[in-house]
Amino acid sequence: MATMTTRSWSRPQDWVELAAGVVAALSPIWLTTSTAAMWTMIVLGALIAIDGLWSLVQPGALASEGIQIVLGALLFISPWVLGFTTDLYTTSWWAWVLGGVTVIAGVLALPMASSAHRAAGQH
Repeated sequence: MATMTTRSWSRPQDWVELAAGVVAALSPIWLTTSTAAMWTMIVLGALIAIDGLWSLVQPGALASEGIQIVLGALLFISPWVLGFTTDLYTTSWWAWVLGGVTVIAGVLALPMASSAHRAAGQH
């Protein structure tokens, strides 16, 4: 089996998560939003970015990947839950795309985090 990298700051999935979080958090600057949509994008985006930093610093933190997937799913469903799918269609699309990218990056990072976690436990 191929050796998976466990070095900090080296996994592209974590950089994608960090970027998606920053873009989501800053998106109310260029998107038309309601108060609920704005705070959803800012708060979930900031949490996703913070989790991305955690994943970059500690690539073996399995909890980080799970949290990433949950936060991405929350961002993805937020337009329906908060009811801004019809009034703020562009903002909804940003939430769907960034949430989906975050979930996909988390799923792709799980095997690497699991490998790093096991390797750290053997030392």
